[in-house]
Amino acid sequence: MEHKELGPARFLTPRLDTGSLLRLPRLLRADVHASLVVFLITVPLSAGVAMASGVPVELGLVTGIVGGLLTGLLPGSSIQVSGPAAGLAALVYEAVRTYGLGGLGILVLATGLFQVVLGLLRLGHWFRKVPVAVVQGMLAGTGLVLITGQLYELADADAPGGGLERLGGLVLLVTGTLESPTALTAGAVGVGTMALLALWQRWPRGVRLVPAPLVAVLAATVVASALRLPVDRLRIGDLMTAVQPPDGPDFVRLGQVGVLGTILAFTLVASAGSLLGATAVDRMHDGPRTDYDKELIAQGAGNTVCGILGALPLTTVVVRSTANARAGARTRASRVLQGVWLAVFAALLPWALGAVPVAALAGVLVALGRQLLPVRELGRLWGGHRSEVVVLLATAGAILVTDPFEGAVIGLLLAGAKAGWEATRFRADRERGAQGRADDDQMPLIGRK
Repeated sequence: MEHKELGPARFLTPRLDTGSLLRLPRLLRADVHASLVVFLITVPLSAGVAMASGVPVELGLVTGIVGGLLTGLLPGSSIQVSGPAAGLAALVYEAVRTYGLGGLGILVLATGLFQVVLGLLRLGHWFRKVPVAVVQGMLAGTGLVLITGQLYELADADAPGGGLERLGGLVLLVTGTLESPTALTAGAVGVGTMALLALWQRWPRGVRLVPAPLVAVLAATVVASALRLPVDRLRIGDLMTAVQPPDGPDFVRLGQVGVLGTILAFTLVASAGSLLGATAVDRMHDGPRTDYDKELIAQGAGNTVCGILGALPLTTVVVRSTANARAGARTRASRVLQGVWLAVFAALLPWALGAVPVAALAGVLVALGRQLLPVRELGRLWGGHRSEVVVLLATAGAILVTDPFEGAVIGLLLAGAKAGWEATRFRADRERGAQGRADDDQMPLIGRK
């Protein structure tokens, strides 16, 4: 009998039998190892996403803890990891800028409740039907906003509010950086971080078991501290002090049209991104497939708690989910454990983040933003699906110059117009084909070829 060996990206679901009990120690070892790998990635990424979202770093840690301890326990998917995601950073930044940090909790709370209701109505598959070009366009637009915003952080400078202002200020940013030794120093730390991220992929596989973001941020922190470089560091406070549940005036805002639009944007981006991410992660293992309705409920429950705590919204994080699968995770215990490690770190060692240069995290976020740009997909689509490229680029451009909600609406409208045009064209071609066959039937038999 041939035995099939399980690769590092596969997992087993234990059953209550003798064989499973004998395998239990091996499963636990694999899950503990995977959880530690994901935890080491989660710390710098959660802090970086919070920074990019314009909220205290502690709120990013709170969302990561909820994503592990709550969402990780609920059914739906088994391998994917939830937490604060770069794909929502631009939307959160605009929401905080418009409604303040106090309004963030009510937005996330309403988003979570909306997701739970949609999951209970078994509408999870609906989000997977959002045109891929629109989803990729939203991610690409978010990536562009993330990159343009974090370029300012690379030089320890404040980024302008709007997308056009950020683009227009890049020239002044470059000239100002070249004239400032302090800004050049910060820029060197950020560029060095990005270079180490890129070079880490070329090291031997055994060395690459250590997460690249952790290595890059840790190296930048050690160098900046050893040389006492004059760069900005993260400001980290007490975790419980940062938690700000929404109060009465925040609930009154639910009647505002702009607030409802932002909630719909949160729901669309978070839900579609999570469920499409689940589809991608399902391809990495041989275990049970994701139940999309249950996963939507799990994401909604997590966002509901995050909203109550006034924290960032959570969604599936592909970087962490991929790392979890590749590190050998077998059950959902790995994602729960990484939430435990994060909670312990946030409670006992939050001061460790205070030594991290802001420019180093900016470098990591610029690299993440680059990963959100579907460069290879554009090349493949251009050969036979150019209309998809138009929708993708228009969605991304609209998000960059306006905001994520308006960009998503523009993308959905363009996708709808494209689908209507293609349906009309198909109907016309079919009618012409039918008319041609009718004309052939009326031709005399003599002379037909």
